[in-house]
Amino acid sequence: MAIRDPKRQLRGHVLVITAGTSDIPVAEEARVTAEVMGSRVETIYDVGVAGIHRLLERQSRLMQARVVVVVAGMDGALPSVVGGLASCPVVAVPTSRGYGASFGGLRAVYHDEARIVAIRDPKRQLRGHVLVITAGTSDIPVAEEARVTAEVMGSRVETIYDVGVAGIHRLLERQSRLMQARVVVVVAGMDGALPSVVGGLASCPVVAVPTSRGYGASFGGLAALLTMLNSCAAGVGVMNIDNGYGAGCLAHRINVLGERHDEREVRDKRER
Repeated sequence: MAIRDPKRQLRGHVLVITAGTSDIPVAEEARVTAEVMGSRVETIYDVGVAGIHRLLERQSRLMQARVVVVVAGMDGALPSVVGGLASCPVVAVPTSRGYGASFGGLRAVYHDEARIVAIRDPKRQLRGHVLVITAGTSDIPVAEEARVTAEVMGSRVETIYDVGVAGIHRLLERQSRLMQARVVVVVAGMDGALPSVVGGLASCPVVAVPTSRGYGASFGGLAALLTMLNSCAAGVGVMNIDNGYGAGCLAHRINVLGERHDEREVRDKRER
């Protein structure tokens, strides 16, 4: 939300350009910010290199700008093209829109909900079984951060989302999946009661992650954090507020310990 003085005179000339329509949300963020700060802003959207003629038809507008902001995903070539056409400074803003990049045969992919850029070897075999659960849909970004982290480190991860205590039957219907996991990551805001419930149902370690989702008395996740720290269920460890990354790391380490234990058991049976 922007609060702007309608009497304030906009000055100068900022031009905001996007490569495609999917880049417009980021471009609009730049436009509104510059306008609120007092700059006059003009926009040209959807003029990427695949349809470069649309930009060339508007080349005169490039010449009039004091600065050009170029927002582009995919191959990100548009800023270089604009830089060759314009005589003013060019600010390049890459977006997450696209299909990832390649680094020596490995692909870098931006996971939007997790807010993570991950480079993972597709040939690497995922091991064990980590289960990530959320109380509500608003907890999914933190849960996705945990999921992606554990997967990149080499764990096989399964998810069950939106099974909080307000609809606990949705969790009970999937109780068999709890029994199969080596470690469960439970992400919850509001009252933060779900990890205690899961801790009472599961026989494996539970990693509880409080989130900052909630209303006034949740104090930005502090209420959920305190609830989890005071859990009456045994075997529940608690991360800091919104620390999905830390939860993913810890879950992977616990998962790998179980993998090593299974490998030792198989080896011992063979030796017998």
